[in-house]
Amino acid sequence: MKLEYLYPELGNLYGDSANIRYLSRCLPDAELVETHLGEEPAFLQDADVSFLYSGPMTERGQRLALAQLEGYRDAVKARLDAGLHGLFTGNSMELLGKTIVSGELTLCGLGLVELDAAPAPSRYNGFFLGTCGDLTLTAFNSRFTHSHPAASVTDFAQVQRGCGLEPGCAFEGYRYHNLIGTYLLGPLLVLNPQLTKQLLRELGSDREPLFYQDAMAAYEVRLKEFSDKKRKLD
Repeated sequence: MKLEYLYPELGNLYGDSANIRYLSRCLPDAELVETHLGEEPAFLQDADVSFLYSGPMTERGQRLALAQLEGYRDAVKARLDAGLHGLFTGNSMELLGKTIVSGELTLCGLGLVELDAAPAPSRYNGFFLGTCGDLTLTAFNSRFTHSHPAASVTDFAQVQRGCGLEPGCAFEGYRYHNLIGTYLLGPLLVLNPQLTKQLLRELGSDREPLFYQDAMAAYEVRLKEFSDKKRKLD
């Protein structure tokens, strides 16, 4: 099995690269592949790549990433349609959407998800509490954009407290087959060991996530804090 970190020189803000580093350590027999600018993404040709990761980036980083990926749009769609697992966190999740308004520019995303991103009135920072199936998620949020989803978008998590894809949206993030796109930071997989455990099962591993008991103890403390209605989350 191989895990691929797409454009690590771009998607490395907020310490979120720990998502893929942690997952790699949870799967010690898997190979971690890094694809840099100017290189063809490994997952397009290598069937051994089972998981694709991209992290938060600057607006310039989005433009560079899209310039690299636009020529592979159909191949990316085919691989994701075939079931490739993945996680795009922060504003990298906007790359798979339709449009991204960036300053005076409107960028065309890969168009796989009916999602349009635009600048928020001001930078949004906050905490997040929500549900993903039977799981309750805790996470953080720091972003300059919100995304407007079409009715066809499949949600990643239902909002209990905090902000969804845009203010007033009842859900956060999206699923495109086995790929999750989410604004949530943390890193998400470190903060939510049960989600990591579920992902490992989907990838065919019966291993327990690294430091699982310690991670769960920290998660329970955070869950109690985020559930406290006296605590302001945004």
